[in-house]
Amino acid sequence: MADNSSSPTLPVFVDYKNVAYLKGFLNAHARMVKGRTSDVPASHQRKIEKAVKRARFMGLLPYIAR
Repeated sequence: MADNSSSPTLPVFVDYKNVAYLKGFLNAHARMVKGRTSDVPASHQRKIEKAVKRARFMGLLPYIAR
């Protein structure tokens, strides 16, 4: 297998309190960026999705951007 050195460094644990990291996966309209665009594996994308949903519920991230 080829070594894909251009992939982003992924943390071992995705936390909903790490708002700065999660904002990197939101576009200008505060929508989730697709996994193809963000270049992360599907398992990690699911963890990010769950963390963004929790952060939105807690009021740390917006549901929509104006």
